[in-house]
Amino acid sequence: MSLVTSYDWDKGRRDLLAGLTVAAISLPQGMAYALIAGVDPKFGLYSAIVVTAVASIFGSSSYLINGPTSAISLLVFSSLAFLDPEDRFSVYQALFLLGIMAGTIQIGIAVFKLGDLTRYISESVILGFMTGASFLLAVGQIGNALGVHDKGTGHMNVLHRLWLTLTQSDPFNLKALFITAATVVLALAFRRIVRRYKLPQMDMLAVLILMSLVAYFAGWTEPGIGGKTAVAIAGKVPASLPVPYIPEIKFGWIADLSTSALAIAFLGLIEALSIAKSIANETRQKLDYNRQCLAEGLANLTGGFFQCLPGSGSLSRSAINFQAGAATRFSGIVTAATVAVAVLIFASLTRYIPKPALAGLLLITAARLIDLKRLRYTLRASGYDAGLVLVTAVTAVAIDIDVAVLVGVGLSILLFVPRAAKLKAAELFVTEERVVRERLHSDPPCAAVILYDLEGELFFGAAPELDRYLDILKKRLQLQGIKFIVLRLKRVRNPDVVCLERIEHFLHDAEAHGVTVLLAGVRPDFLKAIKNLGFDAWFPADQVFPEEDEDYSATLRAVRYAYKLLGDANTCPHCASAKEAERVNPELYYLV
Repeated sequence: MSLVTSYDWDKGRRDLLAGLTVAAISLPQGMAYALIAGVDPKFGLYSAIVVTAVASIFGSSSYLINGPTSAISLLVFSSLAFLDPEDRFSVYQALFLLGIMAGTIQIGIAVFKLGDLTRYISESVILGFMTGASFLLAVGQIGNALGVHDKGTGHMNVLHRLWLTLTQSDPFNLKALFITAATVVLALAFRRIVRRYKLPQMDMLAVLILMSLVAYFAGWTEPGIGGKTAVAIAGKVPASLPVPYIPEIKFGWIADLSTSALAIAFLGLIEALSIAKSIANETRQKLDYNRQCLAEGLANLTGGFFQCLPGSGSLSRSAINFQAGAATRFSGIVTAATVAVAVLIFASLTRYIPKPALAGLLLITAARLIDLKRLRYTLRASGYDAGLVLVTAVTAVAIDIDVAVLVGVGLSILLFVPRAAKLKAAELFVTEERVVRERLHSDPPCAAVILYDLEGELFFGAAPELDRYLDILKKRLQLQGIKFIVLRLKRVRNPDVVCLERIEHFLHDAEAHGVTVLLAGVRPDFLKAIKNLGFDAWFPADQVFPEEDEDYSATLRAVRYAYKLLGDANTCPHCASAKEAERVNPELYYLV
């Protein structure tokens, strides 16, 4: 209710202007991305209506614009390669089924609240994917740019198909080549003008209209002898809106499409959440990741039943939406409505749009997809990041783009787990100045109390490291006869049953040998876990020091308690030399 009452004319005006601006680029992009996917341009426009509207209604980000994207379209093209491209009916039915499957997977991720897991997928994977995708996008438009038919089949590697297209196709169409080159030059010039004078970002639409007029007045888009045009055209889009449609499902397709649907679902979520988070960093908007995942899934699921190309968050359209001053998600609804009106009014004119012009715009898009500055930065950052970028990019080009997504995601998670499982340990030391800090090699050993600090994720993956550190402690107890241990647990997180069991065995073993273990800096999750496991039935409560007050360290309380229990029985030479300092200054200081 508060959201409705807080929506005023100023926000409405901003959303209206932003929505109209985004719609201007959604029209050419919708058609161009359908061309990438190898399907009818109308499905790209339908996606710019239905997917955009549904995601805006249910989403979390105020600025994210969904719809067809170049990356998802490349995945779709790869996904449909198992079908005969001449069998358009089957290709389209599989396209709609693919959207339904991807949307269902995304909804499942949201229902089980797995949206936060996307943060464990490295940005290097996305960067590698976008690098590979931009290369494939450019290569895929070479045929249209040169005015020749692509050779080979979807089962062939893209480089093999490019070689066949360049060496075995008809002579290059000079008219198409002229349109492509002119489109690229004008697109670059118009973008500079738009940025210099801060004009609405309608440069792509303006270039497309201008080149369509050039081709029309030159007579290149009019059918000649045999019904052929001098340059290929995008094709006529029906002047109608998408209507509910139940695709014809062949269950044999499900197995063929499953890997691709999973790749599209993952990539779509990563793409959308990454864009939403990057904008939220500037606006300070709080995002609900699971809600956004649900919106992505609902948009693709609904789109599958409305003859739409699967979609995701669009970087270019979202950035324009934000820069144009959008205030709420209503700007996305304005965009969808504007595209719908444009389809009804101008659909008949799409038959005059030359494919080489769309190809030129897509070549520009491919170049802009590569963030060279960030790519150089990432490759120099670490071998881990450079490896993820290169493996993902090379897999996209050499094998398949949907495989690249899954390989990148899998590697990202597999490489993260060992790093997260690194449990660190350090011995602490009480100096003669009564300061508790990490022990140096030059510090004399303390024969009275061992102060030991653990840091890291305390889950099953860290169990081998935990076993090693506890074994070190056991050996020291046996060799030096020490009877007191302060085990600092302030920096351990997310304890699970495996590591808790290891610690329980260590405590029982210490108790059996007459060793007192004090658990210092115990966090609430660890404290709750040991209570649930019944530790309080056998482990003394006064040996547990929860981290309750940041100004009064639990570790210092535990150290004081250990020295109090030792009393005059403390015969450690180091402790004896510190007693004089203790009389002068009884306080302990903590520097760790």
